[in-house]
Amino acid sequence: MELKHEICHPFISHSNMSKKKTCSEIIREARQSLRVQSTQRPFTPRESHRQLFGVNSVRASHANRPSSTFSVCAQNFDASNSRPPSGNRLPPLDHKPKFPETVPKPPLEARRGLAGVRVVVLKAGSVATLQPLEAQQKNDQSRLNSDLKLSPTKRLSSPVRTTLHKVKPHSAGSESSGAKTTEQSHHKTGLEDGNSSTEDADVLVFNDKVTLLLQELESEAAGSSTDSLTHLCELCERLHGALSDARMLGRRCKRRSEILRVLFRLIDLRSARLSLHISKLCLALSVSGNNLLNICKLIFKISRSESHDILFRNTSIIELLLGVLHTEDVSASGEALLYCVATFKFLSGNASVLKVLLEQNFVAAVQTLIQKLCEAEEVTTAGHILVQLTATMRNLADHPDARTLFVSFSILPALCLVLRLYWDDQDICTNTSRIFSKLSSYSECCLALAQIPECYPTTLGVLSRHPQKPDLVVRLLFTLGNLTAKSSDSRQQLFECDGCMDAVVQLYNIYQRRERSPDAGKEADDVLVKLVRLLANMSIHPAVGPLLATNTACVHLLMETLELRSVQESEELLVKVAATINNLSFYLEESSEIRCDRLSTAKLMLKLMMSSSMDATLEATRIFGNLSHHKDVRDFIMQNKVHRFVVTLLDSGSAEMCFSACGVLTNLALDPLNRVRLASEGALAKLVDCLGDFGPCDWQLAGQACQAVWNLTGGGSEELLDPQERETLLRILEAYSDEGALEKIEKEDKMEAHKACWELEFLPIAQELMKALDPTGFQQCGLAKFGLS
Repeated sequence: MELKHEICHPFISHSNMSKKKTCSEIIREARQSLRVQSTQRPFTPRESHRQLFGVNSVRASHANRPSSTFSVCAQNFDASNSRPPSGNRLPPLDHKPKFPETVPKPPLEARRGLAGVRVVVLKAGSVATLQPLEAQQKNDQSRLNSDLKLSPTKRLSSPVRTTLHKVKPHSAGSESSGAKTTEQSHHKTGLEDGNSSTEDADVLVFNDKVTLLLQELESEAAGSSTDSLTHLCELCERLHGALSDARMLGRRCKRRSEILRVLFRLIDLRSARLSLHISKLCLALSVSGNNLLNICKLIFKISRSESHDILFRNTSIIELLLGVLHTEDVSASGEALLYCVATFKFLSGNASVLKVLLEQNFVAAVQTLIQKLCEAEEVTTAGHILVQLTATMRNLADHPDARTLFVSFSILPALCLVLRLYWDDQDICTNTSRIFSKLSSYSECCLALAQIPECYPTTLGVLSRHPQKPDLVVRLLFTLGNLTAKSSDSRQQLFECDGCMDAVVQLYNIYQRRERSPDAGKEADDVLVKLVRLLANMSIHPAVGPLLATNTACVHLLMETLELRSVQESEELLVKVAATINNLSFYLEESSEIRCDRLSTAKLMLKLMMSSSMDATLEATRIFGNLSHHKDVRDFIMQNKVHRFVVTLLDSGSAEMCFSACGVLTNLALDPLNRVRLASEGALAKLVDCLGDFGPCDWQLAGQACQAVWNLTGGGSEELLDPQERETLLRILEAYSDEGALEKIEKEDKMEAHKACWELEFLPIAQELMKALDPTGFQQCGLAKFGLS
């Protein structure tokens, strides 16, 4: 029953939210023949092994796919921070150069030579002997030229530059000339005295702290005990702290190659905990290219073991990995991104780590990455990454906090775009279908998905491209069933998509005729249950239902399912088929296939009525209630003694079953010849008992029971009730006709609907029945008491 608190449901349009329903509207919708169907969400199996692509992936058999197994050792890394040095000094120039105002770019070989000079000086650790002034000026200017043209990470180190600035000239003229040249060079490159001081401070930090820590790391690495590994981890943390305090993280540290060289050598110790500390430092130092790829591979390799999950939870490496997602480009670092996202896929399977991911704003990083992947030119690499990313989001979809973030960060529209761009990729489509099937089970996400216009044609497009992939098909059908269960607009939008019914009928044919082996049979039934449920939900729409009822192929497939399947092996499927036929039988237009073939439908309902399934019996009874408006169907029911079974259902103790049975008896009693036979089966006595049992709790059922009694007694003209039954019935009707019979309902909104049912569904027919059974008594107390015209 739609109650007042449900009127503000998100799926109700804003134009109707402020319009309060009348009592008649509430009653009309309270126990309607058209009913939404529900079903269980398809089970999503968890992969038993952590690998890049699962055994069911289409990529599993590709020879050129990225691998899950590899070795990562020190030799895979490049510790050089610039070009490899030549190791040779350039010969001195024979002439004295004249420096122009704009310093020209030095030749390639000269630049390489100076790099070699710089490395040798740095390795020596000091510049003790001063050269003659003329040679000094030449070297000074050459180094300045090199500094201007090389990147900041390739410039001269602070010790060399400081020594050059403190050179004492031999003559005043030379000092003036040298000083002027140096000042002009500094002015042209935008350097100031403060920079030199900063670099001096960096050198002191490096020499006083970093160098000592690096030496200690190398020394400790010689040990192989657990204590040594623990100490190495502590040293890595101290090194990270020292670099962070000195603001030397990222690419700002000019001697980062020395640090990286030491760190890379430690990887060969094969310790997961130490390797994560090393990876954290390397990412903090902004490694790139091949080094970034190998670090991401190393982290991926560690994350493949569930026992290592706690290591990720206790370090800040997750934040650094998220930085990779934000900053790296797919074309330049696609493979590194692949292993990075795969790591998140593994970690998101751990509840505690998943919580950390959400706290670190992982969903925002996902949004950024999806946008980059959809715009990437490297479609193959982007597809590999999307497989990992959608698998990760599938894990996140189970967390309530993540579901809210999916909506606020517009992840669902982004996934619809991914599905459209990659709808030929089975892996991506399957993972996305798993996300949608999970999220659409929750109202907020279901609303967000239903409001995406592209969702419906895109989903149908995927179903048309992968009809033979049941794990994909069943989830997309389940998702569409959820959308159409809650949204009238969704029913119409889906039905009006090009090729909608063609796609649905195609799928129905495929899985109806699939081999009935134990595994394949269950798989086919699962798909058909979701598909038939979708049809049932779509048929509720007043514009869609009549069109579905005239779809010959669709109706014949439903009938065929009832013929081919048994209740024992396919109970849920047959119940859903019967519910769909019941919804379609509501539309009795001349062109309706159900109406045209109603006797065949009635025969199939016998199979359900005689089954041990109460759900199947209930649906069959409802269909008989709709079809028994026709004389030939009523005759079929009486000839096949179905009426006896219907009378027995009044003792079921189920309000829904009794309500449906009352409806069938009401229609059967339209024929005078049937009334005696029904009364002889004890129908009137059971109707009176049903009225007494359910009246105060269900006024609709009470009203339907009164209508059945009215028809069975011919409006009170036929003496089919014995005196005791008549007296009991009158006593019940009189008691129920007083407002005191209304049970107290805790919620005010439910009380209003409850009272409306009493006033509109029960009271009018009860008054007429009392008047017919006891005209004198009703005239004395009825009209004055009820105040009705």
